[in-house]
Amino acid sequence: MSVDPGWYVDPADPETRRYWDGEGWLGAPIPVDATPPDGPPPPEPPPVPVAPAAPAGSPSAETAQGWPPHPGQPAHPGHGPQAGPGPQGGPPGWGPQGGPPGWGPQGTPPGWAPGWAPGWAGRPPEPRPHGLRLAGYGRRLVARLIDIALVLALNVLVNGWFVWRWLDELAPYWREAFRRASEGNTSSEGMPPISEQAGLLQIVILLIATALWLAYEVPAMAANGQTIGKRVMRIRAVPIAADQPLGFGRALRRWTTLGMPTLLWYCFGLGLLLQLVDSLSPLVDHPLRRALHDRRAQTVVVEVPATTGPPATDDHPQPSGDTP
Repeated sequence: MSVDPGWYVDPADPETRRYWDGEGWLGAPIPVDATPPDGPPPPEPPPVPVAPAAPAGSPSAETAQGWPPHPGQPAHPGHGPQAGPGPQGGPPGWGPQGGPPGWGPQGTPPGWAPGWAPGWAGRPPEPRPHGLRLAGYGRRLVARLIDIALVLALNVLVNGWFVWRWLDELAPYWREAFRRASEGNTSSEGMPPISEQAGLLQIVILLIATALWLAYEVPAMAANGQTIGKRVMRIRAVPIAADQPLGFGRALRRWTTLGMPTLLWYCFGLGLLLQLVDSLSPLVDHPLRRALHDRRAQTVVVEVPATTGPPATDDHPQPSGDTP
């Protein structure tokens, strides 16, 4: 799944920022502390290689006149033997790896890993939003299970009486159903009816459970991107655009995608199925491992680095932004 277009910190050079168009880098980098323009950068004119003058009739002059390569020759320097006067078919003065002076191996720009540039072969490095490691699925799952256990404990305290009343309303029906099943009687005639109050109690129970979940998660996530489970597992949610608190609106949008389907549990488990799909979605989202609720709120979940001493002074702090 692709990252939304925008200006992001270059993962190959954290001192610069580049524009990501959803599929690859676009335009030249700018200093990381500079204010990026609105929208993509203007297109750059293609560079025109200039070969030094050579005596007429010399091999260098003949090959220089054939630069760029003729049809059928490799279009990218460094691919194919002797397409031009320089090493690996490049213009005079180009490096032995098929790039301008100062470029890295395999003709990559300075500071780039070979094979990382968009459209080139090779697996890109794992993104590090705001310089932080992405949280693994195992940590996220354990954090969510801790939060579920705490919300269930709240429901025992607040919702326990309503659950007891609901079970009491259903007890006559299920006692008769079990008795007939033990006798091998499959008839449904004369079964005790389920009262309307049982249905009303079920709705009240789901409303209270949903409200408790919202009250437990949204304020904590809005403040610092962490519930108790996330604190224990040392992970937190941050916006993709900047390393800052989520805020109430973003935290609420994030929660509603996962929490609101609780109201649909009584619809043959439809709400539970939607929550299961959401919980498994980070396994198929690459490279940012976002769940459906992360995608709606434009957030990512990252690891919180351990602090073993006083914070070190950083003369060049990492500015807000994300690497796609």
